[in-house]
Amino acid sequence: MTPAARDAVRAAPAAALYECVVAHTRTAPLRHAFRHRTYLWCVDLDRLPVLPPLLRPLARFDARDHFTGDSDSIRAGLDAYLASHGIGLDGGHVVMLAHARVLGYVFNPLSVYWCHDASGTLACVVAEVHNTYGQRHCYLLHPDEAGETEVDKEFYVSPFFTVEGRYRMRLPLPGEELRLAVQLRTAVGRPFTATVRGRRRPASAVALLRCAARRPWSTAAVWAGIRRHAIRLWLRGLPVQPRAEGTSPSRPCGTRTAPPR
Repeated sequence: MTPAARDAVRAAPAAALYECVVAHTRTAPLRHAFRHRTYLWCVDLDRLPVLPPLLRPLARFDARDHFTGDSDSIRAGLDAYLASHGIGLDGGHVVMLAHARVLGYVFNPLSVYWCHDASGTLACVVAEVHNTYGQRHCYLLHPDEAGETEVDKEFYVSPFFTVEGRYRMRLPLPGEELRLAVQLRTAVGRPFTATVRGRRRPASAVALLRCAARRPWSTAAVWAGIRRHAIRLWLRGLPVQPRAEGTSPSRPCGTRTAPPR
């Protein structure tokens, strides 16, 4: 990393909180939409926050929650995943957006990693998707300057969608505002869109306590909310789409997958 890039990384805050609104909109075969509020951490993987002992139950970052789950750190898991695709960052910094483990539990529908090389240039983005069945899958992405990219859907997420179509993603690096979008596109149209909107807050003890008070046990609430809306859709008659027989529902985030087109 060049001295200027290294100085810029050191000068940037190592962690921030984003109080967010997450919106899901389904347009076919039934119309259904919901919004929920939560908060996300944005951290430098090489400078994870060290909280006072009394606050540590409110935010833990564990390697077991990402990639293959058996690395010594989240950064090591990411580096192993990238190496399996022939990518080396040579010590470049990585920004992760994700939920932390709260009161012993975490659920991350989407974790995003902005991966920079030694010069400070964005080399790639990794989108790590978790479903409510305890499985995870990674997409290796190369967005354009606006943070936009497309990739084939490869992972069974919602029980109401088959594993077909393509995702159109907009994943710009977070700044003062967080504005992410993921849209599923299939042969019949654009049946699903998810957006995340938020504003940056300093990751202070006071800010964390405020977020935890407003959204207690936030990660469990996210998991429960997804399940609750799935039950509503099922009660409305939306058929469950079984996984294709003889195919794996997921690949561990450490094995090689086909590169995005």
